[in-house]
Amino acid sequence: MKRENQSSIMKKAIILGGSSGIGKATAERFAREGWTVIIGSSNLKKARGVIDALEGQGHMACEVDVRNEKHIAQLRKTVTEVFGDFDVLINSVGISAASDSLISEFDNWDDSIQTMLYGTVKSCRALVSLIKNGGRIIHITSIHHERVEHGSSAYGMAKAAITQFTRSLSLELASRNILANTIAPGFINTPMSVKADGKSELETKWFKDNYIDSHHLPLKRAGEPEEVAGVVYFLAGPDASYITGSVLTVDGGLTITF
Repeated sequence: MKRENQSSIMKKAIILGGSSGIGKATAERFAREGWTVIIGSSNLKKARGVIDALEGQGHMACEVDVRNEKHIAQLRKTVTEVFGDFDVLINSVGISAASDSLISEFDNWDDSIQTMLYGTVKSCRALVSLIKNGGRIIHITSIHHERVEHGSSAYGMAKAAITQFTRSLSLELASRNILANTIAPGFINTPMSVKADGKSELETKWFKDNYIDSHHLPLKRAGEPEEVAGVVYFLAGPDASYITGSVLTVDGGLTITF
């Protein structure tokens, strides 16, 4: 299939942060369903590895550090030249850095705000005009957009701001029937679960005591990236045609116990 014919034949999804974790699982799900996938990642080598393993043809990997406006501009240029337009923008970019609310350095906060919040805003501003009328915007946030634990202030603030930004998008883009929603995962088995000491928090005594052996996590397990990817695919599809400005929580029941 020639690329110049793809615009009229296949649906296309841009997945930012698509080289690992939830973004990678989402790329795999969309490709399996017959979509063309464009992955944007700061790790181009890793993104290409994901693309090479996807089902189907015509997928693309682009180097995109969402903090870098030149990268975003180049992504827009590439998508315009190769595909013309696209159907769904999925933002799964995230970083994890503990920050005390009162004494942490502002540089620490800035990493979270610049990457997750402003990266989301910059990407939407650059790409939204290429989304087809009736398309979708889906942002991966976290239950921390409304829940708190020690050290989560900067991360939680960035995720909460994305939620509010998405609500604004849902209103402002309604005239084009572009639906904008967020997904708030809880504990998901991704590389972000691995902390600085190289150990996954999902394998610690702390997680077992608080979430497996206690009542705080009703399903008593972490979720898998594919389980979140399935919800992303639902929001991108026809069965979600009357959902916009909403948050879908995917957390195994975690937030209902507090």
